[in-house]
Amino acid sequence: MKAHEASTSATSRAAARGVGRVIPHAPKSSSAFHDRRSRTGALGITRPTSSAAERTAELARVRAKAKRCQACPLYKLGTQTVFGEGPVDARLLLIGEQPGDKEDLAGHPFIGPAGHLLDRALAEAGIDRTEVYVTNAVKHFKWKPAGKRRLHQKPNSREILACRIWLEQELDLVRPELLVALGATAAQALMGRAFRVTTSRGQVLKDSQGRPVLATVHPSSVLRAPPDQREEQYQALVADLKKIPHGKPKPRKG
Repeated sequence: MKAHEASTSATSRAAARGVGRVIPHAPKSSSAFHDRRSRTGALGITRPTSSAAERTAELARVRAKAKRCQACPLYKLGTQTVFGEGPVDARLLLIGEQPGDKEDLAGHPFIGPAGHLLDRALAEAGIDRTEVYVTNAVKHFKWKPAGKRRLHQKPNSREILACRIWLEQELDLVRPELLVALGATAAQALMGRAFRVTTSRGQVLKDSQGRPVLATVHPSSVLRAPPDQREEQYQALVADLKKIPHGKPKPRKG
């Protein structure tokens, strides 16, 4: 991990100086996933036509490596690494901030209260979650004690960058047609620190690598909203998800 830590430190220093969008290049995976065979999706994204079985096996190897990651201090706080889940041929990939308390204990993303709300919003938007890949920008739960409870703490830029290698490998292997950033942390990880969800939500934009990104709020923000505003904010989330081009993304064959 020393080489990765050095790279992360260098990138963090660049961020402190305000040099560009601090988005490292995607790590290269095996040549099987960088061959010349490809398929262009509905949004103009070239998707690999390596078999789903090959890419699923590679993703499993990446997941196993991520379980041993100690690139930032969060591995000491989290119960375990919570890696992304979903079909490797998903056309839609959702990115949140980090696992919560329930996700940390169970080892699966978006299974707590925010995940249940997300499931409902996806269903209302006509999207089947079983056909979507879901992950987080940070793979460990950052928290502070409050009596017997573990309270969520926002990850800092170093922690986000330390996990970037895992997110990029997920993106590299799944190659979705559209990324959906849930909340500011995920959106800024893709679009740069100047990006504001409040002003650009629901729009399909492109990150520095040309990947289409639609940003919206994190479902946890809906749960935290005052009771008299919660339904309105929930419907706004659903409306953003309904803007996903061409309706329900379907997994590719192969």
